[in-house]
Amino acid sequence: MKDISRLALVLTLITAGSALLLAMVEKVTREPIAQQRRLVTLGALKAVLPPANNSPDQDTVSLVTGKDSKGNDEQTTFYRGRKDGAVSGVAFRVVAPDGYSGSIAVMVGIEPNGQVSGVAILQHAETPGLGALIEGESWKNQFKGKSLDNADWRVKKDGGHFDQITAATISPRAVVGAIRKGLEFYKANKDQIIGG
Repeated sequence: MKDISRLALVLTLITAGSALLLAMVEKVTREPIAQQRRLVTLGALKAVLPPANNSPDQDTVSLVTGKDSKGNDEQTTFYRGRKDGAVSGVAFRVVAPDGYSGSIAVMVGIEPNGQVSGVAILQHAETPGLGALIEGESWKNQFKGKSLDNADWRVKKDGGHFDQITAATISPRAVVGAIRKGLEFYKANKDQIIGG
């Protein structure tokens, strides 16, 4: 009986010590991780937004854009770039859940009139050398200047405006569809996004 009590005490001390150590490590790394995430977001915003002289990551509005599989609200943050106080562009993250190897996260920048100013691929698990070609500048640049009014938001293989990638149509199709949905949401909620 004494052995079991001693063993329980030792295991309790080890567990408590481990928990304390993990808490200390989390506390020490929390700020650097948050700063790194901010830098990644700022880099993506700079890549997709028209010129701005504010900090778009601090000029935001969040709106409910749908429901998740459990029926909970899904929110999207809209980052507003401003040039001399006026909104010069808006950026937001869209997710294409139907990529070949899973979800593809995309940062989309648009001008106030709804034309795309830039696209950045934030995260994907697509096949290197095929689906991963969605990260290429020439492929991403085809979205610039396009809007719901001046482009057919499908890949060319489906009769649309946008290039697919040979042997990897699923990834481009998913990205084009996600951007189109984001543009549709922006158009329907422009007043809240720009003036919110």
